[in-house]
Amino acid sequence: MLCLGAGALVTMLAVESFTLAWTHSIEKIRWEEDWRLADGRMHLVEARIRGSGAGMEPPAGAVLENGVWRYRPALAPLERLRLAHSIFTTGYELCVDRRCRPLAELVGSAENEPVDLFACTGENHGR
Repeated sequence: MLCLGAGALVTMLAVESFTLAWTHSIEKIRWEEDWRLADGRMHLVEARIRGSGAGMEPPAGAVLENGVWRYRPALAPLERLRLAHSIFTTGYELCVDRRCRPLAELVGSAENEPVDLFACTGENHGR
């Protein structure tokens, strides 16, 4: 299960994998990351950038397919991912089975309140 935390509220979603998506604040280009939950951690499987621009150069080894840069980030599994929530940028989206919803809608977070993503376990779902 995936836990989404904002302030004192924790929302649990029964998923094993998800896509985190957002739009670059300056270049207005979509980024996507595919995550998988395993062993109480979040594993980044693949990332995609739908273009390139200032501060968005695809990393070495990225492959361009139909205008989308695809790559496998070299990132160790994470216990927690903290995301900024700003009124000045387009918010993150959480996608499951190709259905995307605003992350702020899922957790009911307030403006400028960060959102934490983490694999739910018996020890941490209450934060």
